[in-house]
Amino acid sequence: MEGQYPQRIALVGNPNSGKSSIFNLLTGLKQKTANFPGITVDKKIGYMRTAGRHRVEVIDLPGTYSLYPKSLDERIVLDTLTDKEGKPNLVLIVADASNLKRNLLLFTQVKDLDVPCLLVLNMMDILKRSGQEINLDKLSGLLKVPIVTVNGRTGQGLDELKATLQHPHANHTPPIFEAASLAKTAIAQVKDKFHITNDYEAWQLLQQNEYDRSLKPEERLWIADIINRTDFKSRELQKKETIARYAYLDDVLLQSLPARTQDRSSLSQRLDKLITHKVWGYLIFFALLTLIFQAIFAWATVPMDWIDLQFALLSGWLADIMPPGVFTDLLTEGVVPGIGGVVIFIPQIAILFAFISVLEETGYMSRVVFLMDKIMRKFGLNGKSVVPLISGMACAIPAIMATRTIDNWKDRLITIFVTPLMSCSARLPIYTIVIALIVPDKELWGFINWQGLALMGMYLLGFLAAVLSAAAMRMLIKTEEKSYLIMELPHYKIPRWANVGFTIYEKTKTFVFEAGKVILAIAVVLWVLASYGPSDKMEKAEQVIAERYAGQELDEAQFQNEVASYKLEYSYAGIFGKALEPTIRPLGFDWKMGIALLTSFAAREVFVGTMATIYSIGDGAEETTIKSRMKAEINPETGGPRYTLAVGLSLLVFYAFAMQCMSTVAVVYRETKGWKWPILQLVYMTVLAYVSAFVVYQVLS
Repeated sequence: MEGQYPQRIALVGNPNSGKSSIFNLLTGLKQKTANFPGITVDKKIGYMRTAGRHRVEVIDLPGTYSLYPKSLDERIVLDTLTDKEGKPNLVLIVADASNLKRNLLLFTQVKDLDVPCLLVLNMMDILKRSGQEINLDKLSGLLKVPIVTVNGRTGQGLDELKATLQHPHANHTPPIFEAASLAKTAIAQVKDKFHITNDYEAWQLLQQNEYDRSLKPEERLWIADIINRTDFKSRELQKKETIARYAYLDDVLLQSLPARTQDRSSLSQRLDKLITHKVWGYLIFFALLTLIFQAIFAWATVPMDWIDLQFALLSGWLADIMPPGVFTDLLTEGVVPGIGGVVIFIPQIAILFAFISVLEETGYMSRVVFLMDKIMRKFGLNGKSVVPLISGMACAIPAIMATRTIDNWKDRLITIFVTPLMSCSARLPIYTIVIALIVPDKELWGFINWQGLALMGMYLLGFLAAVLSAAAMRMLIKTEEKSYLIMELPHYKIPRWANVGFTIYEKTKTFVFEAGKVILAIAVVLWVLASYGPSDKMEKAEQVIAERYAGQELDEAQFQNEVASYKLEYSYAGIFGKALEPTIRPLGFDWKMGIALLTSFAAREVFVGTMATIYSIGDGAEETTIKSRMKAEINPETGGPRYTLAVGLSLLVFYAFAMQCMSTVAVVYRETKGWKWPILQLVYMTVLAYVSAFVVYQVLS
């Protein structure tokens, strides 16, 4: 007989406690992200199916060390636990058993809110390797809470956890911290005013009323008056609370966690001495970057070439079996090449996110943050800026949202401003196809691919631009506020491959479908603009070409290709491109690239889809791939290839620095609450991109 499951479960825990792993185990990786009501902070929601097929909502709350938040996302934890309408029926407090004292501080605070809770101990294997052992029965009795041990990596203990969830978990036990003993009058008045029954909830309202979004302005003023009249000294009282809680935990752990029987340096500590070393640490990180970018080219070449060829064959096959007409041309010259321009990059996107996911799962990424903090401070950035900047290598949008962990608003503003300069995954399709056109597919010392080195160089260029821009902004925006990076280095662990696989799947799916929707729409519009134009030009195309090549012997295929090129040049798309060409010619770009520059303002990766569509118009070759079409493009002024080293590098530098992402502009507007900074950011990056590309082309041409 199945027991009574809670309808809504919330997971709470310190960062790196394994909370998200437990969440993934409970929900079976079936999850979605959403925003907390009224605030743009992501939450993960999943659903767990019980033995009786009941559906239980599981919420993964942001990691926090205590209920006294230092960032926007951490404040969500207290809001959720005290929400009158959406309060969870049960809170699972996930704790790292190998660092129990620090993890249990948050537990004591949550428990004092009088919400039903269950303590889940993770990483017991690490605790045992250190020579320690917990008396779980004793600990459970002292804390007055059920305890379940789960291995977040292997799933061991998951069945016991699910079975424990069936039983009601009332929490009507005496509080660990007697808040009323320190502020009896203030707490009593707040409880009466807001109809609160719990002392600690009233205490938290007094401590953090300025962050409570549910309070009306007059209620906030009322609380401020109570604080003044009762001499409620927030910081002093918070210190007393923390001291009292740690004194309680010292006593509990003394009885339930015997002294360590062995005292030896752990593998994590020995590895950290090497990986965070001031010399070897950077060399190891650089070697890993080299490996990643070599893999992106070396491992992805075969599947990318195969995908490219299949889409070329598909266009040719559709052209053969479908009747000639507008719809067939739209499909074979617009839609299929446009989508192919996105799908071709699935192997590289998957490889990039596979490496990032493994580095995060193993605990190495936290060491990178710690290591890079030393460099960041030389350029005036907050140590916490490292996380958004590294995240920016995947996508600028979540990276900018990750700046909420930065307390100093000026440091946060600078980080938001420079994060889009980091080379995101949307730039990867542009980098790879242009590098393939201008950099030979040869090897240095027999094993280092030149194209992989060029790709790594583009990512390093973005990082250099970001830190130099941050240093310049720091000089313009003065602040005396000091900031510090305080973080815990998690234990090294073997990746949970299901998590890695799920990350690759989700990120690749997002890239394909989000970019695909934009590219499909643009491909259709672009095909129409590239296929139609002023009637006086389009109707005379064959006559003009016949006169132009009078006396020359052109076969039918050559003649039709020349006609198609003429029509493209004088189409509406060609007119737009020609109008833009004088502006971009100093960069080495022609009108076709100009069209791609305009369309890629919707999203950078649209550049490749646009070029695929443009070079497909009127092309009857069945097995001509996007890359080969671009490589065969001739510059009519020089008679040589259009994509020379100077043009290619100019194009790469332009896309390395240009904003060209309307979604990023929107998220900067949302995070800065105004148009001032996104407009400045857009102008700055566009000017930087143009000037840099101009210098590169003029110097090399």
